Amino acid sequence: MTGKPSTIELTTPLYYVNAEPHLGHTYTTVIVDTLARFHRSMGREVFFLTGTDEHGDKIARAAEAAGCEPREYADRVSDIFRSTWDECSISYDHFVRTTDSYHVDFVREVLTRVNDAGDIYFDSYGGNYCTGCERFYTDRELVDGKCPDHELEPEWIEEQNYFFKLSAYQQRLLDHLHDNPDFIRPEGYRNEVLSLLGEPLEDLCISRPTSRLDWGIPLPFDDDYVTYVWFDALLNYRAALEFARGDKADKFWQNANHFIAKDILKPHAVFWPAMLMAAGLPLYDRLNVHGYWNMGESKMSKSLGNVIRPLEMKERFGLDSFRYFLLREMSFGSDSSFTEDAFVRRFNGDLSNGLGNLVSRVLSMQNKYFDGLLQAPADEDTSAEDTAADATVHAAFEKAEQRVPELLEGLSFHLALEEAWHALAACDKYIVDTAPFKLYKDESKHGRVGEILLLLCEALLHAARLLAPFMPDSSAAISRLLNTEPVEMAEPPPAWGTAFEPGHRVGKPEPLFPRIEIDKQ
Repeated sequence: MTGKPSTIELTTPLYYVNAEPHLGHTYTTVIVDTLARFHRSMGREVFFLTGTDEHGDKIARAAEAAGCEPREYADRVSDIFRSTWDECSISYDHFVRTTDSYHVDFVREVLTRVNDAGDIYFDSYGGNYCTGCERFYTDRELVDGKCPDHELEPEWIEEQNYFFKLSAYQQRLLDHLHDNPDFIRPEGYRNEVLSLLGEPLEDLCISRPTSRLDWGIPLPFDDDYVTYVWFDALLNYRAALEFARGDKADKFWQNANHFIAKDILKPHAVFWPAMLMAAGLPLYDRLNVHGYWNMGESKMSKSLGNVIRPLEMKERFGLDSFRYFLLREMSFGSDSSFTEDAFVRRFNGDLSNGLGNLVSRVLSMQNKYFDGLLQAPADEDTSAEDTAADATVHAAFEKAEQRVPELLEGLSFHLALEEAWHALAACDKYIVDTAPFKLYKDESKHGRVGEILLLLCEALLHAARLLAPFMPDSSAAISRLLNTEPVEMAEPPPAWGTAFEPGHRVGKPEPLFPRIEIDKQ
């Protein structure tokens, strides 16, 4: 996301329909949704793409185990993903399925193009095949003879198949990585790919015989074979863009940013760019890679359950609190842990005692002292001491308003939220330092109390603006309590003293984040 593009494509991986949405799926989707909301607020045209990957061995076997046909099984689970993201208010622009006819046509078109260019050949092959990964592993890639991700011994499969000349693009890919150091972020994953490319690449098996697997896209040049799932699924990023945006596809593609977990780094960082090169298509802009969510070492309680599902979290604790935890707890690129204690600590500390308590205190005082009506600035001159106190809040938000967009551009979601919370902390300190609840006892100080609460209400509006991409429902709730329209992180931020007219009435406080009480027995 170099500079400030006017258009941008943001993608999640296509989620495999062998499992329903869980913590890992939700994290990737939430970070992309946060960025999509941010970029839209900056006036950029966004194409936010998500969807489901529905072909291959795993789906065929899962459907057989469920006693149904693969298409019926894929329809059911794909609908669960789509409805889950809809219920979570994910702002995607297009939902692609690898069974969509336009995607199938695009895959066959690219295969024809690559085959006609001489980059596909037929050969016999034997290798270690992991069904969970839908790929062959070399001996050196195995860990103690097992798949490093699934920790299971792969099957040895020997058969005739079609191969893509992946090795022919190794040097071009290396050159691109050296010429574009931000092609893969964070840098540690770029270094991992460079290390991988330091060894000779084997050509990629891109087919499966229909005698073993018929749930896939038939090869356009041989109906006895279906397309290998990665040569199928990876093409969605371009297929869906061309289908949904037509002639504008190239404009979005210049700033295409893929977001994935580290377990699918090789297909996205090696297979995918080589496929684009072979098809004569430009490469995407960035590949952004995050770490794993671990479940911690302690047993989860009934309050959260052993499997973290987004809709359950939404029902129990509110969707925004779940979004906040995911964005605040993980440093993008590194692994993180989800535990009950960590979630409750963040919720009660940052949200209930922090943001929620601040909103409640400010609105309570505004309603108690002035019946909710914001006051005009006092006629008397403000003292130097009062001016200095006001300036601390202004400065804290001005810093956050500069830093939060910068940190979002750099994918430092946790630091961006930290900056926002520094500004909220400045409000808490301001309340302690100015003590409006004490000043109000002196009738001559009512004007100053009105100024303090006006500034705090403006600060809440600034906070709602900063939090809009991260916590859209909470941002909208704060705006509603302030009796204003929802705000976005637009440039430039509103000037202090201009947000409200004197006499504007704010609402009464409502509990935004009721404290979680966990029974430890």
